[in-house]
Amino acid sequence: MKLAACALALLCTLTTQAQEAAPTYDAAKAHSWGANEQGLRPYTFVLLKTGPKRMPDGPARTEMFQGHFANMTRLAKEGLLVYAGPLDGKDGLRGLFIFATADLEAARKAVETDPVIVNGEMVAELHKHFGSAALLAVNEWHPKLIKPKP
Repeated sequence: MKLAACALALLCTLTTQAQEAAPTYDAAKAHSWGANEQGLRPYTFVLLKTGPKRMPDGPARTEMFQGHFANMTRLAKEGLLVYAGPLDGKDGLRGLFIFATADLEAARKAVETDPVIVNGEMVAELHKHFGSAALLAVNEWHPKLIKPKP
């Protein structure tokens, strides 16, 4: 509950700051991203938790996680996965996904394609979420922030 309250407070603060700064409204972008008048839209938020079947260290585990990353890349390229990242492992929380759909069943089907879920390494907990439509820009901008290796 504290996390939800903090997130809501942050969102309200950012909305107020955005209104005070009076940025130029981009109606076309708002429409294409499905934003309401406050710039918000529905998502599905997924918590990945430690599952019942830890795969032992070795080649199969390495392959499973390579598949996990490949699956996330595929879902992002399809425009369904807008954000993913690891968590600290506290209380069994391993990671999160945010899907650009309010349809829990569509998100569940996407999650079930992930090798960490298929193998029982992790389990998924899905929730409806409402947040900034600008989150849809993450997959466009993130690659531009990765510094090339020499």
